[in-house]
Amino acid sequence: MGCGRILEVLRRCKRLEDDDKSTPLARCLGLFDLTALGVGSTLGLGVYVLAGAVAKTVAGPAVTISFLVAAIASAFAGLCYAEFAARVPKAGSAYVYSYVSVGEFIAFTIGWNLILEYVIGTASVAKGMALYIDSLCNNTMAKTMVEALPINVSFLADYPDFFAFGLVLLITVLLGVGVSESTKLNNVFTALNMITVIIVVIAGAVKSNPANWYIKLEDIPPEYASQAGAGGFMPWGIAGVMAGAAKCFFGFVGFDCVATTGEEAKNPKRDIPISIVLSLIIIFVSYFSIATVLTMMLPYYLQDADAPFPHVFTEANLPVIKWIVTIGAIFALCTSLLGAMFPLPRVLYAMGSDRVLFKCLANINKKTQTPILATILSGLLSATMSAVFNLNQLIDMMSIGTLLAYTIVATSVLILRYEEETPLPVQGMQPVPESPWSIIKQTFNLLGLKYPTQLSASIAKSTIAIFFLVALATCALMRWEQAGVALGVLGAALLVLLVVLYRQPRNDVKHLSFKVPLVPLVPYLSVCMNVYLMVQLDHQTWIRFIIWLIIGYLIYFIYGVWYSSLRNARVTSNGHVEKPIEKSKTVTTKF
Repeated sequence: MGCGRILEVLRRCKRLEDDDKSTPLARCLGLFDLTALGVGSTLGLGVYVLAGAVAKTVAGPAVTISFLVAAIASAFAGLCYAEFAARVPKAGSAYVYSYVSVGEFIAFTIGWNLILEYVIGTASVAKGMALYIDSLCNNTMAKTMVEALPINVSFLADYPDFFAFGLVLLITVLLGVGVSESTKLNNVFTALNMITVIIVVIAGAVKSNPANWYIKLEDIPPEYASQAGAGGFMPWGIAGVMAGAAKCFFGFVGFDCVATTGEEAKNPKRDIPISIVLSLIIIFVSYFSIATVLTMMLPYYLQDADAPFPHVFTEANLPVIKWIVTIGAIFALCTSLLGAMFPLPRVLYAMGSDRVLFKCLANINKKTQTPILATILSGLLSATMSAVFNLNQLIDMMSIGTLLAYTIVATSVLILRYEEETPLPVQGMQPVPESPWSIIKQTFNLLGLKYPTQLSASIAKSTIAIFFLVALATCALMRWEQAGVALGVLGAALLVLLVVLYRQPRNDVKHLSFKVPLVPLVPYLSVCMNVYLMVQLDHQTWIRFIIWLIIGYLIYFIYGVWYSSLRNARVTSNGHVEKPIEKSKTVTTKF
């Protein structure tokens, strides 16, 4: 194939068609089910650990502000997901969203990345749950297994964790039985988790002392003063608040699992956007309330970073509440495990349906109406990792996968908003001939266009591409203290690019049930925040990520390119498929 043909293949996109509601999956999830799934998958162990750890080591009482900043960053991503859920009510989340906007190659990259994210997420939650339960039994299982079956490999676990393996298999069976049954159990666990949070907040409020937010450095005991910063509400200043926000951001990761239910929701265009927004609101209120009572009950420098609530309620002489929190954490882990596992088979199903991965992954069981093979494969892979791997070095892989998905979704929103809606002249307007002078004038819309054209869409896409590169360079230089002048120039360039995007005509998309407000500002800020957090990850994480991508690209170029359901479809000049010639024999996702 020539270079032109290769580029045409890599950028082939699905079409957006709103009238295709057929799906072999069971449409059984209502608004409450979707909201409970989003809350349960996100509000896991982080609510019992994250606040105390960030307060003690990074932000102090200002951890509440850190959660607010993280919530705003997550809300930007959530709004972009919500608009795409209204546009594309299909299974697959960010994979499908990028397939309809930026092309098959980027879509495969995101889908392959999501597989790694969800596998590691499931394995790490199972491992954490196993260790948490074992700690309540004085680590009896760990001591026995280390003596009986030790593993003397540096990058593996100390022993095969059969308990974690069994937990994942149990969730796999539950998901394979049916979505309706598994979500009912998730609703119960999520309700118990929320009741636990309410009890903790009420009990903590009774024992709270606002003076703990304003402790002066001279009033801190000498043995703690060296690690207590400057005291007060922000002991480590604004820098500490922002560093805390970077850590707290990952406490909001998980709401995107709601976006994978596009073919199982009863009314996906209405319920999925609403449930994403409701989930983020409930999660933020829970985190903010927990962080507030925690830091008011006990000074930040006395917090326990590993198990803050059992420690703080022991200090407050409330043993009953301590055990309620302990039991509540188990329910929270159950919901997190189910939420982490739930999206993975849906992503595999969507990629198998499109034949960019093996088509057998799209097989649906007629009785349970679930992608049974994809579910079994997901469970075995996650269970094996949770049993034999030491996941401490792989936790960041979840972060890079999530952030890249958020970035692509926000970018896709920008691309679709500026895309030419129809190639025909609108209301008698004649297309503007492309010339160097017209391109320069249209850069700031001096031509006065009110509707997107091929010229304005091309300028917008070029601006978005340049913006991503400038944002990446800016965030990378922010780690270098001597880059003040360069940062100023790049910051000014980011503002100019934002103005250029703002001046281009946009699609109104009035038919959508939900739209991102303040376009291009919201997706623009979302990309900046996500890229900044990605740059903060260490180089080893990037190396592991690149290795995983190389494996995926081998599968794509050996199998996916040739067997893709869009291979024999005619592609228009803007990359969208017009008319598929070959129909897949398996269940495919049609747009």
